[in-house]
Amino acid sequence: MVAAADAQNFAQKLGITADMAVQELGWDEDTDDNLRAAVEDAIGGELLDEDSDEVIDVVLLWWRDEDGDLVDALMDAIGPLSDEGFVWVLTPKTGQVGHVEPSEIAESAPTAGLTQTSAANLGNWTGSRLVQPKSHPANKR
Repeated sequence: MVAAADAQNFAQKLGITADMAVQELGWDEDTDDNLRAAVEDAIGGELLDEDSDEVIDVVLLWWRDEDGDLVDALMDAIGPLSDEGFVWVLTPKTGQVGHVEPSEIAESAPTAGLTQTSAANLGNWTGSRLVQPKSHPANKR
């Protein structure tokens, strides 16, 4: 049951708990099925895809070097995000095909209106947690 323990650990590292609405973007054949299963076990349901119209608590954005413009992807990801929601940008580790330099995430996040708060080691992937600033200018009246 080591795999199950590791899987639960992935969800804990990501701050994902029961009944959260978790949207997955950028899925491909190289994504980590153990991490995906851990998240689904933790939330007690399936991951939502890009067509979901629900308010999202967490976005898992699988991102590789060749995937295009990260700022655009982040802007799309935060559209349905709840005020307290957050985005995990999941990138292949250094030395893996598709590795993304941490500086690309650090530079893209503020442009998309996000702040990087932490990182997580997730097997062959690295996660960067991005949050929205606490005060939203659009909400001030």
